[in-house]
Amino acid sequence: MPIQWFPGHMAKARREVQEQLKLVDFVIELVDARAPYSSQNPMLQEVLGQKPKLVLLMKKDLADPSRTLEWIESYQEKGVQAAAVDVNQKGDIQQVVQLAKAMGQEKMEKLKAKGIKPRPARAMIVGIPNVGKSTLINRLANKKIAKTGDRPGITKQQLWIKIKKDFELLDTPGILWPKFEEEIVGYRLAAIGTIKDQLLPLQDVTAFVIRFLFEEYPTLLKDRYDIEDSSDMVELFEGIGRKRGALESGGHVNFDKVSDIVLQDLRSGKLGKFTLEQP
Repeated sequence: MPIQWFPGHMAKARREVQEQLKLVDFVIELVDARAPYSSQNPMLQEVLGQKPKLVLLMKKDLADPSRTLEWIESYQEKGVQAAAVDVNQKGDIQQVVQLAKAMGQEKMEKLKAKGIKPRPARAMIVGIPNVGKSTLINRLANKKIAKTGDRPGITKQQLWIKIKKDFELLDTPGILWPKFEEEIVGYRLAAIGTIKDQLLPLQDVTAFVIRFLFEEYPTLLKDRYDIEDSSDMVELFEGIGRKRGALESGGHVNFDKVSDIVLQDLRSGKLGKFTLEQP
């Protein structure tokens, strides 16, 4: 069953992105390195059209490094500039600045050739909610400009930001698309905390995560919770719940608490590095 919503501020943001696109030289699109395909808004791709683009795979410190390399190569094969970013690494922030400067260079040379005084390159920064956009902007500007938080939907309006003398950034709110045609996309985004926890049953999301990890990264769950794989999901929930003390009166395991524990461990990196999809 497709998952649907479309809050008014996201519809408004889409219109504003379309209107402001002509003001910028290129676009910086942020995706989550743990789910680059699922966290790339297909609706935005239509809006952006042929505009030059730099894709940044955010939260690389939480993702499987070998998979991240595969994704970067995949983008580059399609002629799209891409880089992986940990916002706490100064080298990664500097790399973003250098790539952005290089992307703006062509436009600046055209202005110069026309006898127009060069100006800082202008970029629009886009992405879905909770992908790390505000934190990246603050690091690039080297001061707190954008509000940050670990829940989706913090940025609500567009904002121009000067990045030293190198380029200017137009910040936009995180935009989701109206309907996930592929149910698994919804599960992946729910697992990494990109969409609000109220939108999908968390026990179902946790069951998806447990099954995926046992198939792709079997040691992560064994190391963290000391459990073995089983085809019985109830047994797995029980095992994690008893190991982590997620009990209620009468000694029964509280499955909601188990879901909370597993998803918080996954999102914070306590379970280890993982990527939910490959190119």
